[in-house]
Amino acid sequence: MRINKFLAAAGVGSRRNVEALVKAGRVQVNGETARELAIDVDPNKDEVKLDGKPLRLANRVYFAMNKPKEVVVSVSDDRGRTTVVDLLETRERVFPVGRLDYNTTGVLLLTNDGDFANALTHPSNEAPRVYKVTLDRPLESDDRRAALAGVRLKDGVGKFVEIKPGGSRGDRWIISCHEGRNHFVKRMFHELGYRVRSLERLSFGGITAKGLAKGEYRALTKKEIEYVYREYGS
Repeated sequence: MRINKFLAAAGVGSRRNVEALVKAGRVQVNGETARELAIDVDPNKDEVKLDGKPLRLANRVYFAMNKPKEVVVSVSDDRGRTTVVDLLETRERVFPVGRLDYNTTGVLLLTNDGDFANALTHPSNEAPRVYKVTLDRPLESDDRRAALAGVRLKDGVGKFVEIKPGGSRGDRWIISCHEGRNHFVKRMFHELGYRVRSLERLSFGGITAKGLAKGEYRALTKKEIEYVYREYGS
């Protein structure tokens, strides 16, 4: 088994993310630092460590959480703030799939299956994200058309796939996009001259947090897991 596949299966992160850990020299195999991705390991014989801590292949687990405000989407935080992993009770090491801002709420997926995470977050798979956004003023028609056509951001052009009214006052909208870039929705509206007052993710890859109070979570169903692999897996 290649080292990146082993690390992903051990719940460290997606295959793309764990490659950075190997290149940074944080992974050891049988006492030797692994710096190349073209390394095969035997899970039954070889000792693999991350930052000196032994790793093992994990039972795969999948959760959907209704993320509350003021919680960090990370496995740890150097400022001592509460993380989404702190809210989750599981024996397995898990990591969040993608990101949500500190004050953004809504559905967040957590797992230890790197392939599952990669299926949802790889840009080429275009897994949809749906958000409910409240702006500081009504959205003008020209700006709505511009957001659908494409807005130039510092890291490239971005656009929404769909914009539907989320209320009658013109400041609340349901946004659909395929983007996972940092602060994407907020940056799009900022570029158009709006401030996002609140942001909630309603679904990610077709999975919702419906029925969950803020901070609550549930295990994904077999049907949901199979759907993600069928629709977005490679």
